[in-house]
Amino acid sequence: MSDVRAMREAILAAPLETSNFGEEPQPGTLYIPLSHLKALRLDAHVVVGGRGVGKSFWTAALQSDALRSLLGSSSPELAGVEVRVGFASTERIDCYPNADVFAAFIDKGGEPYDLWRAVVLRWVAERAQKKIPVASWPETVAWLKSESEAAARLMQQQRDWRGLILFDALDRTSNDWQRMDSIVRGLLRTVLWLKSIPGLYAKVFLREDQAERTVFNFPDASKLTATKAELTWARHDLHGLLWQRLINAPLAHGKCLRVILQAHEHSGIWLLPDEMKRETEVQRRSFERLAGPWMGRDRRRGVPYTWSVSHLADGRGQTSPRSFLAAIRQAAEDTSERYPQHEVALHYESIKRGIQKASEIRVQEVAEDYPWVPDVLSELKGMNVPCDYTEVQSRWLARFPEGPRSISSDRLPAQHVERGWDGLRDDLQRLGLVETKKDGRIDMPDLYRVGFGLGRKGGVRPSN
Repeated sequence: MSDVRAMREAILAAPLETSNFGEEPQPGTLYIPLSHLKALRLDAHVVVGGRGVGKSFWTAALQSDALRSLLGSSSPELAGVEVRVGFASTERIDCYPNADVFAAFIDKGGEPYDLWRAVVLRWVAERAQKKIPVASWPETVAWLKSESEAAARLMQQQRDWRGLILFDALDRTSNDWQRMDSIVRGLLRTVLWLKSIPGLYAKVFLREDQAERTVFNFPDASKLTATKAELTWARHDLHGLLWQRLINAPLAHGKCLRVILQAHEHSGIWLLPDEMKRETEVQRRSFERLAGPWMGRDRRRGVPYTWSVSHLADGRGQTSPRSFLAAIRQAAEDTSERYPQHEVALHYESIKRGIQKASEIRVQEVAEDYPWVPDVLSELKGMNVPCDYTEVQSRWLARFPEGPRSISSDRLPAQHVERGWDGLRDDLQRLGLVETKKDGRIDMPDLYRVGFGLGRKGGVRPSN
């Protein structure tokens, strides 16, 4: 029993937090799903992914020489590359404009394409120790336009270095969809321009809803879409990521968890064997050591290895690492409080409560990204799913009798409100928040259902 308690404490000590605010990730947290290798290539200029799948993680990780060296043979072309951030959630006004600068610049008739090229020019000029006007962003753009030949020579000069510039969190450039589309389209045109300059590369991280809009409506955009990569996580990748972080828990905690599998050390970091990076019997048995064989007293309730991932999937069947790791951490905390004498580290009821916690976190994240979503989905609280679409519509009509256009939002409203409730339903479905079954009924995955307070027969109960 002392060994079980030690494993539980080790899970709580492991670095399971995945939110990134610009700080450099810990080396022991680095895990590379095979599907992400394409996204890390220098010629993958557009990388698409939902909330919590790794866009900001890779933006931060790629800036670190130490972390890029850990990629080793997985991405050898990144060796020796100098990395710059061209936009991110952390403001750096000397390196890139903020939303206010974009707004003022566009209001005065400026083209986002020119502003983004100014971002690249400042980087190249700084590296070449060439003085160009940098007192303000409009001043740099004015120089680019008036001294176009000098700007071209600066970009085309011989360099003894290779550079990669990263763009993330582009939803922060504007609170208006049309304006943000214009800004992102200008950026993608800039990336296309940069493709003609040897040794300089760009990588743009986009949310799925951004990539589905009109941002690629310009000549030769197909040269970028052909290289597009998606950040996805298979079930075995989520378990691989979990174990990568568990075996690198600090001090004796990591050692306690490494007894379960054959990890090996490299430059002070513990790494997983290949069989723990695939859906193998070894990976399944390792999680069974932590969570037991069943989600109840017998096999009828399901297997924790698959149950814990499937109940965190959105409407498109995708589970984010942030949700999965949050659920596991909460399961360990809950087991410590409620079932300290349980025979394994994670009690099955605690795993269910972990789903509740992950759902609450996910709902908060959705509210940050799409402020209109809680307004419409909170109106469904207390309903059971699947349910008739007419029932859903009647709830919405009672709250918003003037239609979806009356839903207030200070930033990025629903994209298709002009099509009425059907357009809003389609937006929810596109985001993975709801599903429409073959018979037309509306369903909601547990990841959101629990957090928004809807019920399902035999499903995980809402937390309140």
